[in-house]
Amino acid sequence: MSRRVSLPGADELFRTTTTLSAVPSQLPSVDSTSAGDLSPNTPLAPATKKAVRQTPRRRVNSLDRSTSGRERHDEKITVYLSPEELYDLEQARLAIRGDLGMAVDRGRIVRESLSIIIADLEAKGDQSILARRLRGR
Repeated sequence: MSRRVSLPGADELFRTTTTLSAVPSQLPSVDSTSAGDLSPNTPLAPATKKAVRQTPRRRVNSLDRSTSGRERHDEKITVYLSPEELYDLEQARLAIRGDLGMAVDRGRIVRESLSIIIADLEAKGDQSILARRLRGR
């Protein structure tokens, strides 16, 4: 029996995923008929105005509102919490489990909370609870 650890190869590490990204691609699709029309100096995307946001805002429909639950996620962020915030999150998880009989993990609670708060922001805008709390009111 070998003591060597089996590591993934470069193809596995740098594979492209088939899931949809939150930011749509800016490159136009180039078919075989128009491929010869592009010169090296031709821009791929038209340069309009210079704003902070370079990509168009993705419109969220009702199908996107449903959170994922227990499935594999390809995107990851790191969020640092204070001990009190982590305690509150764990207490919420235990309350949901004890009072409602639903076994959910902390990630699911966070994803559901994000879905709710973003829907409120899009519906109420400046008067949303997120905007008010970020302003300190």
